[in-house]
Amino acid sequence: MDGLTEGQKVGQLFFARCPDGDEAAQAAQYQPGGYILFARDFAGRTPDTLRAMLDGCNRQSAVPMLFGVDEEGGTVCRVSRFAQYRAAGKFPSPQALFKAGGMEAVGRDAAEKAALLRGLGLNVNLAPVCDVSTDPDDYMYARAFGKDAGQTAAYASAVVRETQAGGVGCVLKHFPGYGNNADTHTGVAVDNRPLSTFEESDFLPFSAGIEAGAGCVLVSHNIVPCMDGTRPASLSPAVHAVLRDGLGFGGVILTDDLAMDAVRQYTGGASAAVLALQAGNDMLISSDLPAQYAAVLAALQDGTLDSGVVDRACARVLGWKYDLGLL
Repeated sequence: MDGLTEGQKVGQLFFARCPDGDEAAQAAQYQPGGYILFARDFAGRTPDTLRAMLDGCNRQSAVPMLFGVDEEGGTVCRVSRFAQYRAAGKFPSPQALFKAGGMEAVGRDAAEKAALLRGLGLNVNLAPVCDVSTDPDDYMYARAFGKDAGQTAAYASAVVRETQAGGVGCVLKHFPGYGNNADTHTGVAVDNRPLSTFEESDFLPFSAGIEAGAGCVLVSHNIVPCMDGTRPASLSPAVHAVLRDGLGFGGVILTDDLAMDAVRQYTGGASAAVLALQAGNDMLISSDLPAQYAAVLAALQDGTLDSGVVDRACARVLGWKYDLGLL
């Protein structure tokens, strides 16, 4: 912390979408905490050229970077969809794995994913999906484990243990639990379930993943009136207090992408990035790093954003990197 400038501290708070070109130059300019890579970032590369690109970014960064990917298996496979990275094809969905070989198959799959990602220079998998969904009509069902809260908790614990044993960090998502809500990429989702449902069901997989050692929890953009009826969870201090105080999580809290439609209408003209940090997030998924970085730095410099908020968030990000062996 003492060795970082004000601007470098702000940069550490961004888990930015990897730019499509000039990746190292943007890393040098903004010093982001990490890059999240999507399918486009793998499509035109080989394992060797991918590793070279990531190494080039790290050489421009004062702090080793997080390089993350959504490799859930099933419908969300950013890497394994391409034969040059996994000749056997896409990783199966959690439901297919469990049906074929039970929890042992889940564990083997998580270990294989970790080995593949680490071998490519990636160090974070934005998984497991901890949402409890048992209805095939739910938006999240295809990505979820598809079982009740207890079984989903066992799944989350197994994935975290095996992934982190392979040297790759985990991100538990989407807190406080997606349930049967709509897609927040394209609009607002209001979750009117009572708090007791979360306490007795949705929180259990997150608690299991935290206990297994997950260093990061991603918060959704759902509006959950039993905790906060006026703001998306990602912008709600009350929801973050539940995660910190109720579930005892001391690691990195990460927003879902701040560019999603479910956030825009709740910012009141203010920067979503600044509001997210004020709410209690430590890292921000950003598809517009230049604009959001500038907004956070300006808010810090004019006093809108307290320096203590930035310091605490930056310290948690650095702590996660330390735990992953990057520092």
